[in-house]
Amino acid sequence: MTEILLNAAQGGVMNGEFTEVSISLLEGLWENIRLFFSTLLFALPLGLVITFGSMSKFRPVKYLTRMFVWVIRGTPLMLQLFVVFYVPGLVFNIPMQDRMTAALIAFVINYSAYFSEIYRGGIESIPKGQYEACQVLGMTKAQTFFKVVLMQVVKRVVPPMSNEIITLVKDTSLARVIAVSEILMAAERFSRKGVIWPLFYTAVYFLVFCGGLTLIFGYVEKKLDYYKG
Repeated sequence: MTEILLNAAQGGVMNGEFTEVSISLLEGLWENIRLFFSTLLFALPLGLVITFGSMSKFRPVKYLTRMFVWVIRGTPLMLQLFVVFYVPGLVFNIPMQDRMTAALIAFVINYSAYFSEIYRGGIESIPKGQYEACQVLGMTKAQTFFKVVLMQVVKRVVPPMSNEIITLVKDTSLARVIAVSEILMAAERFSRKGVIWPLFYTAVYFLVFCGGLTLIFGYVEKKLDYYKG
């Protein structure tokens, strides 16, 4: 009888610990989700602006934009997080007050540079003959882009863009380096108490999140697959 009660008590403790870990990780995941969607909200349009800059015929703008993209793509995101969070305080004596804001700025800058190259590749993949045909028909550059080029670009950029967006899901965990309380940081708090399994448990959350995005992008690709080529 004593053994049965002891096993029941241990089971209750384990269930309580699992519930506590799950709730803590969900709270951390909410920070990842906030950072993920906020980054997309700002980085997707900013990436398009950077694309137009890198394709500009005005050389100073073109070279400056491409230099920016080269620097951002050539340095680690972790380093950029440190720069955004610490440099304003050290150099300008204007310390960042909010860690999530600092993380968001770093992520937007980083991913807008990557998105811009994906956009540029999609735009440059459109045959020049289509632009020439539009000119013959008397269409303006804006009409050519929005009525002829845009949907073809969207079809071409969805696969690489989906890969980059899924990478963003996992990269949000880097925000912990400036003490943003995301899911891995929440799991690490338990590991300091000698409980290791929550670190591996985080994989379930990421797999579910990425799995949902994979299904969504697969559906979008099928909808856009209206012709081959």
